[in-house]
Amino acid sequence: MDIVNLEETRAQEIKPYVYDYTLEDWQEWVKTIGEAGFRAGQIFDWLYVKRVSSFEEMTNLPKSLREKLRQQFDFVTLTEVANYKSQDGTVKFLFELTDKNAIETVIMKHNYGNSVCVTTQVGCRIGCTFCASTLGGLKRNLSPGEIIAQVVKAQQLLDATQERVSSIVIMGIGEPFENYDAMMKFLKVMIHPKGLNIGQRHITVSTSGIVPNIYRFADEDTQINLAISIHAPNDALRSKLMPVNRRYPFADLIEACKYYVAKTGRRITFEYALMGGVNDRPEHAEELAKVLKTFPMAHVNLIPVNFVSERNYVRTPRNDIFTFQRILEKNKINATIRREQGSDIAAACGQLRAKHMESGAR
Repeated sequence: MDIVNLEETRAQEIKPYVYDYTLEDWQEWVKTIGEAGFRAGQIFDWLYVKRVSSFEEMTNLPKSLREKLRQQFDFVTLTEVANYKSQDGTVKFLFELTDKNAIETVIMKHNYGNSVCVTTQVGCRIGCTFCASTLGGLKRNLSPGEIIAQVVKAQQLLDATQERVSSIVIMGIGEPFENYDAMMKFLKVMIHPKGLNIGQRHITVSTSGIVPNIYRFADEDTQINLAISIHAPNDALRSKLMPVNRRYPFADLIEACKYYVAKTGRRITFEYALMGGVNDRPEHAEELAKVLKTFPMAHVNLIPVNFVSERNYVRTPRNDIFTFQRILEKNKINATIRREQGSDIAAACGQLRAKHMESGAR
């Protein structure tokens, strides 16, 4: 299935979204319409510091400029279909887009601040056999503005309690590296000191292993964290769990990861979802340790698999999880077990959207 690009997706729409533009884009736009350059900074400030929801609220702009903005741009419409709050403070949103497709966004409460998990695609075509996000396949990519709007919405909610978004994980529905350009534009706006000003080291992007774009990301010269969804210690098992491995084999993925570490000097987090009787045996831990020993630094994030009714995987017993962790640590591989959040509100990727789709929605 071909990824649908933004122009095709919004064929009926002429106007770009205001969040689709970086500050540099705004500077170019005001120049083309004959406005003073400082107006770009004012627009950017209204969007990301004051976080207004309409052009009429941009009161220090001339009325004529506000009218031009209204004529040429739209705000992203994220209609809140559902809003669930977990006992642990996690808040999960199901948003409907202009074209009636649905996406998920999650706010997670930590002792170090508030983290937002954003979605980059409507659905996913990667086909991981344990994930709810792939149910129904890929519908389309999100625009940069549709990704940015998720963080703005989260921040607007936190504004009520004078809190702020302190970190971002790009681990929601979809494969970020298959919507690479939009993702990078999103990141550029997020880290801008005149925007939401999120520290680069407080942002993590996760990929299932789109090898060419791992090399590309390594060359971007950022301090943004990279996580690789590995989920198996060898080629054969990974291909069964993650069809993407057939396109980008395990050995090629490991080489790309080594390039990233050598180029950036930063460690990679390897995400490993433990599935009972599938990839969680001591021999799997030993094999994984052997692979990761070749890295000067590596961190494994062990994830007890989330139950998805459409899938057949079961959770690894607690004692087996600790055994897996101990084997890695014995081999001098740093390993942590992910703290579960929002399990009582179906906060795992794609679960809420899957339920929404069952009702006949998109």
